[in-house]
Amino acid sequence: MKLELIRTYYPNGTNGQLLLNGDRLCSTIELPWKNNQPKISCIPEGGYELRKRWSQRYGEHFILMNVPERSYILMHPANDALKELKGCIAPVSFLTGEGKGLQSKTAIKKLSELICPEFLKGNKILLIIQSKKHE
Repeated sequence: MKLELIRTYYPNGTNGQLLLNGDRLCSTIELPWKNNQPKISCIPEGGYELRKRWSQRYGEHFILMNVPERSYILMHPANDALKELKGCIAPVSFLTGEGKGLQSKTAIKKLSELICPEFLKGNKILLIIQSKKHE
C-alpha cells in the first residue's frame, strides 16, 4: 500500500493532505521546514516505510523507517505542531492554522483501521512525502 503526503510549508508549521489512490484520508500537521534539524524541523521529502508501533503514551501509532539523520520519527496524535511535535507527523481531521488542527485521535484511529489490516496480511506500507505542486 502506498500513501501520499502532499505538504504545504508555512513559517509556523507544515500542513498536509494524506492520500490513498488520490483520495483524502485526513490532513496532517508538522513542524516547519528547518533543514532537517532534529526536534525543530519536519523531515525531508522522500519515501519511508511505515511500521506499526505501540507505546503507553500514544497507544497504537506508526514509526517511519530510515529517515536521514533522524530516529524515532512517529506518526502520532497531536493538535499543535510547535507545542506537541519534535519532528513527527500528526494526522488531524481538520486544519485550523499553520501546523494546527483538530481531532487528531479520531484521524489516527481512522488511519489505523485502514492500514493495520494490511500489516496483518504482511503487506508493507510506504509513505511518499512531497510538496504541493503549484499550477
